[in-house]
Amino acid sequence: MSAPAIPNLNSLRRGGQRGRGRSRADHGGHAAVAQGSSRNQHHHDEIVQSTDNDAATSRQSAVDAGYLEDPFSALLHTGGPVSRRLPLMNRGRSPSVKMVQVLNLPAAGTYVRTTCIDRIVDTFLSSAGEGRKQIISLGAGSDTRYFRLRQKRRKRDVIYHELDFEANTRRKIIQLRSPSFEAAAKQFAEVDMRGADVQVSNDAAGLVSPDYVIHPQDLRHLPHKEAFLTGMDMTLPTLIISECCLVYLPPDGADAVLHYFSKLFPKTTPLAIAIYEPIRPYDSFGKTMVSNLMSRGIQLQTLEKYAGLEEQRSRLRSHGFGDDGESSPQGAEAADIDFIWQTWIAPEEKERVDGLEWMDEVEEFVLLAKHYCICWGWKGFGEGSRWKDLPSPTS
Repeated sequence: MSAPAIPNLNSLRRGGQRGRGRSRADHGGHAAVAQGSSRNQHHHDEIVQSTDNDAATSRQSAVDAGYLEDPFSALLHTGGPVSRRLPLMNRGRSPSVKMVQVLNLPAAGTYVRTTCIDRIVDTFLSSAGEGRKQIISLGAGSDTRYFRLRQKRRKRDVIYHELDFEANTRRKIIQLRSPSFEAAAKQFAEVDMRGADVQVSNDAAGLVSPDYVIHPQDLRHLPHKEAFLTGMDMTLPTLIISECCLVYLPPDGADAVLHYFSKLFPKTTPLAIAIYEPIRPYDSFGKTMVSNLMSRGIQLQTLEKYAGLEEQRSRLRSHGFGDDGESSPQGAEAADIDFIWQTWIAPEEKERVDGLEWMDEVEEFVLLAKHYCICWGWKGFGEGSRWKDLPSPTS
């Protein structure tokens, strides 16, 4: 899934936009309400599923501009020609409505997002020891992280799981099995998508291989613990990634997903989580962000519940990612993307990025970056863990 839309900065300066529309259910009987509710849910699901194309478009724009290196991105992008985005968008986020009359598509997953998640993945891998490890990506869509990870890490000691709507997993598997992607996977990552150890389900919506599994799984209907997902190993050190995925669920639904995975693994299994989401919906910018989303038929109730960094930290603590002190083997942290840009990106890398495109929207970038965050938690890792090496506002 891609990230939710952000506001049009021009309209924000004019005071933002008002939400509009009233439920038609107010005027119908109970049967009409039930039927309409089912229709509305299906329509909402389609909107959420379609955001993956937005994410792929934004990612490819960042690749084209030189911010990211990703030989797989273009081969999984099926949304047609990619228009050039403002430097502001390539470095951070981009809106769902026209911004300075240049952008028309919502987008997600550009430079800062990709870089900070990659660093968390690297921290997990270096903290989990020499044995096999496991990564679970929720709402993965057309994300290419598995292949990029294999490109730089040829040792097959990580099993990578992706969960998403069936419509999205089927579309991705079709692309993964195309001649052009197969060639790129072999050339850059030494992955054979047609190998004897790669199995695709009869409906082409699921894929299983020794180190890569795609699950057509609605997160609202996770299986019972006794029937956990194919290929998952409850004994392996595990990292769970949610990039603007859980925020689309109502708070109870998002909490249920976190509860499910936090209880799925025994206490002896090292477990980490990274969540990338919008925050701060109550200031002027945030209200316009929410209004723009509602105009697309999306209400992010979870954004309202976990509106700030402390709420995000508390959220992780409530699921067992607590912090008992400096030497504790567990913790929960959160930082907005402005902080990430300032403290996680090396000076020489900032210089490289600054040289790619002229960006005169510095204030706008800071404003955008303060309305997205990454929160991460860990527990069960032994001495030598590098989790506390990640800078945070509380460290």
